[in-house]
Amino acid sequence: MISAALSDRSLTADDAPVATTCPYCGVGCGVLAKPRGPESAEIKGDPEHPANFGRLCSKGSSLGETLSLETRLLHPEIRGRRVSWDDALTTVADTFRRTIDTHGPDAVAFYVSGQLLTEDYYVANKLMKGYIGSGNIDTNSRLCMSSTVAAQKRAFGEDVVPGSYEDLELADLIVLVGSNTAWCHPVLFQRMVAAKKRNSRLKIVNIDPRRTATGQSADLHLPIRPGTDVALFNGLLNFLRHNDKIDFTFLENHLGHYAAAFESARKAAPSLPAVAQICGISEDDLATFYQWFAHTEKVVTAWSQGVNQSSSGTDKVNSIINVHLATGRIGKPGMGPLSLTGQPNAMGGREVGGLANQLAAHLDIENPEHRALVQAFWNAPRMPTKPGLKAVDLFRAIAEGRIKAVWIMATNPAVSLPDANAVRDALHRCEFVAVSECESGTDLGAFAHVNLPALAWGEKDGTVTNSERRISRQRAFLAAPGEAKPDWWIVSRVAERMGYGESFSYRSAWEIFREHACLSGFRNGGGRAFDISGLAELDRAGYDALKPIQWPVNVDYPNGAARMFCNGGFSFAGRRAELVPVVPKAPANPPDAAYPLVLNTGRIRDQWHTMTRTGKTSRLTNHVPEPFAELNTNDAVRFGIQEGMLVRLESRFGQALARARLSEDQQPGSVFVPMHWSGPYASRGLINALVNPATDPFSGEPESKHTPVRIAPYRPAWHGFVLSREPLGAIEAEYRVTIRGDGHWLYELAHSETPPAWPAWIRGMPAQFSARRESAPAVPENGNEEWLEFADPHTGRYRCALLHGGRLQLCAFINRSFELPPRSWLAGLFALDEVPDRARMSLLAGKPASAEDDRGRIVCSCFGVGVNTLKRAIQKQNLSTTEQIGAALKAGTNCGSCIPELKSLLQR
Repeated sequence: MISAALSDRSLTADDAPVATTCPYCGVGCGVLAKPRGPESAEIKGDPEHPANFGRLCSKGSSLGETLSLETRLLHPEIRGRRVSWDDALTTVADTFRRTIDTHGPDAVAFYVSGQLLTEDYYVANKLMKGYIGSGNIDTNSRLCMSSTVAAQKRAFGEDVVPGSYEDLELADLIVLVGSNTAWCHPVLFQRMVAAKKRNSRLKIVNIDPRRTATGQSADLHLPIRPGTDVALFNGLLNFLRHNDKIDFTFLENHLGHYAAAFESARKAAPSLPAVAQICGISEDDLATFYQWFAHTEKVVTAWSQGVNQSSSGTDKVNSIINVHLATGRIGKPGMGPLSLTGQPNAMGGREVGGLANQLAAHLDIENPEHRALVQAFWNAPRMPTKPGLKAVDLFRAIAEGRIKAVWIMATNPAVSLPDANAVRDALHRCEFVAVSECESGTDLGAFAHVNLPALAWGEKDGTVTNSERRISRQRAFLAAPGEAKPDWWIVSRVAERMGYGESFSYRSAWEIFREHACLSGFRNGGGRAFDISGLAELDRAGYDALKPIQWPVNVDYPNGAARMFCNGGFSFAGRRAELVPVVPKAPANPPDAAYPLVLNTGRIRDQWHTMTRTGKTSRLTNHVPEPFAELNTNDAVRFGIQEGMLVRLESRFGQALARARLSEDQQPGSVFVPMHWSGPYASRGLINALVNPATDPFSGEPESKHTPVRIAPYRPAWHGFVLSREPLGAIEAEYRVTIRGDGHWLYELAHSETPPAWPAWIRGMPAQFSARRESAPAVPENGNEEWLEFADPHTGRYRCALLHGGRLQLCAFINRSFELPPRSWLAGLFALDEVPDRARMSLLAGKPASAEDDRGRIVCSCFGVGVNTLKRAIQKQNLSTTEQIGAALKAGTNCGSCIPELKSLLQR
């Protein structure tokens, strides 16, 4: 029960919005938030923030609808029992201290997250590395960006993104590699599309095995074979050399070794026909790409998880950086390599040493001078002399009993790590698991000995750093609910109880930020690019008012710097960069006769990570309501799969169930499945249970884009769905997906056994059915309750509906086949105070009296425009452009995330 004291959580006395930062992807959009009661807010894009200039995607636009407290963790718990903060903190501190005293510092670990603010990250890293004395702190950024970190360090000497988002608008060629930017970084993508309209010279190349929404606006799509990125860019490097497009002046002045990289590229990719054959693309398309790159000065190459999440991800990133260094296209307006990070503070975590092989301030554990520097600054009693365990190895060590106590903060490794069932087994075996979390009832919570309630977005105060090195303030506009606390506070209070109170006496995020800024400049002397010492003297008011700024921020760059490395100044000795020789490597585990398909996992437009936030709003759950497996139509015929049926996916590591989608956009031999669905939303949708735990040897990043799998139809005894005004709790079914709708809940179901009697089974679900009768009465027992039923035992069909006072409360549709009535029209009936007679007549038929009543699957989340509505408008009004659709239906006129789908509809 939520206290009445939470009825008004607004922190502002007036009606002015609070400028803060979006908590989703690494674009780092500015947000203006104005509380509207205790559990909602008015959200707008901040027109003054240079990351988005007022634009927000569908996820960002709906942030105000994700603030409900119904599933929040509001009080500390020990083994599920509410306790005081003192009891919980003392339990964590005493357990860690006892474990360290008995087994040594490497017997404990922290696993943290890009969802933490920089100040939270800093304190956790300081405690583990400077005071516990172990490197065993790693982050879920290991799963998405660590290959880029390793590659940039190999190339530049430091983990630095050289360019700026502005370069995307100044470029004449944008190359997108392994990035469905239209869905995963929508605001940046819309900036590219807008730049394309302004600049007739601008071309976009999309390099991706799948033809995604991003490809709708691309001038050229290269559907390369999975894993052949290195061959593609080695071929480009070789092509540039043969066509005299190398900037040898830049090489001589600013690079160290480069001859070996040219020779490696020559051997691995000797000719255009050879590269085309390796990559599985046409010579003409490959030649076009190479020619465009060679003859266009202003080129930005941007990449994301399709490059990083690989057992050779570091080499892939270096192959991209090589072509930019070799041509001197780096650090100048409109050109350079640009890593698009997946999380809001992936870069902030890297700045403070959140990865197991780093120290704070871009310093290295294995460098004795760096260790001494950090130890002196922190006045730390001990420092690790070797890197800690990276994420996958860390959880293996838990399974083997080498790590006996782990503290997990703001992430859900029980869902997000590869080979997730093995991770769950490890957590089950672990002697002690502490979890700092906003939400209760997560997959991870079941393994926690101690649950620590943390603040969520809207309540937290601190900073984040986006993909272009821009530090922005995330400001609180809601008061803390229950007993929830900031993550930095929780870590600091544990550190105090472990005996380190003098070094962790922080009372605000501002104090921590100043210390972090001071460390960045400590004994720096210009040797490290990361330097924000110009912010070290900020007072509290200055910190509160801090405007977005790109590092470095120091004496040389008091107002920050948009670009780096234009004139060299790299972080290696001698201030030179390196061209890194890379050799194409086959994926860790190729497909075979037993597992003939390649599984590729990723994100979808309207969901985020494990749905703990995005699953709270119907605006985001209606676009793609279920886990799906997208495969090529030829593969579907080969494996006996039809559009819309349920399929079983299986690898050597696990199984999952998903809804089949057939598409010519999917490359033959591959299957794409989103990674979002966790236990609260899907009983068998845990796709990371299948994912290969092989990792990149340099970065430790898992191979999330290439796991051999097999696929087959899933043939249960029955399929069905239930729509209910009230949540129904756990429904016993092998396949169960829970979807929050607008004023209702939708449950997609399938099971291998049929219940003895459908009426009893249906009536046994909702709490309001206190009298569970074995069969539905022909006449309602009172005037307010009315049951409608249809049953055909011969075909296995059963349908029913419950109305209270003419208002629809519940309806259920069961069939032996997966072919069931559309849900959208039925869902719309829950918005009515009374079901009209014409709708009642067709209710059990599952078909609206008029086709106009069925809007279909939602395409535009901002305005709730469905696919059927769009199709009718396109046909009847003869619409031919997305602008015309926007004028007629508003679709695509807000965040723009749906524009690629609108284009697809127009083409079809």
